[in-house]
Amino acid sequence: MHSANAQSRMGPSAATRLLRFGRGYGEAVEGELIVSSQGFNARYDMDLHKGIFSRPGHDLYGQSIQGKIYVFSTPKGGIATSWALANLCERGLAPLALICRRANPVVVQGAVLARIPIVDCLEQDSADWLETGQRAHLDPARGELIVYT
Repeated sequence: MHSANAQSRMGPSAATRLLRFGRGYGEAVEGELIVSSQGFNARYDMDLHKGIFSRPGHDLYGQSIQGKIYVFSTPKGGIATSWALANLCERGLAPLALICRRANPVVVQGAVLARIPIVDCLEQDSADWLETGQRAHLDPARGELIVYT
């Protein structure tokens, strides 16, 4: 799918793919995707001083979340994710936005407190073609993700 806005950002030959969600929280953003097939707990999966995935066995181990649109399956764990997201934000290490299949109140609270855009209801088959490194435009208010392919 092509759109005038996508073409103006990426040039006239940019191919795009559109995903729709329910409405989310936050401002529209554009950036690089970082995609995980695993669940997410900001406190236990991340090095909060470096903004990188530090849990051995995580599929993004050693990679930075800073300034990227993070796509993951589901939140995991408890309230620690909420304050950990705020901590990452205070240090300038937070993701640009969060996208997941099914959010929970804790990750939503953390995203709102840290002013990180968030959407959920990503369908599994959509996640199969999203890849780390792709550029995308996320508009939570419109419930849209435009991926430049």
